[in-house]
Amino acid sequence: MQNAVILINAEKGKIQSVAERLAEVEGISEVFSTCGRYDLVAIARTRDFESLAELVTGRLDEVEGIRETETLNAMQVHSRHDLETMFSLGW
Repeated sequence: MQNAVILINAEKGKIQSVAERLAEVEGISEVFSTCGRYDLVAIARTRDFESLAELVTGRLDEVEGIRETETLNAMQVHSRHDLETMFSLGW
């Protein structure tokens, strides 16, 4: 499983619509609106690196209102939760 944090800045007045659209994108498990340097933070969970690459370079480009992104690919996940089970994609 590949996990990533995607930091997003949206066009003025489009934060809510971008967040709602992102929440519908396959591979995005959560979207948080934030204050500070970035407007939104999306958590991506995909089965492999190729799927993550398609999400970031393909599906996110289709979301109207995204101005810029920065993707942080997780090297390790440290959690009390069994993320493999919680977010199993069935493969």
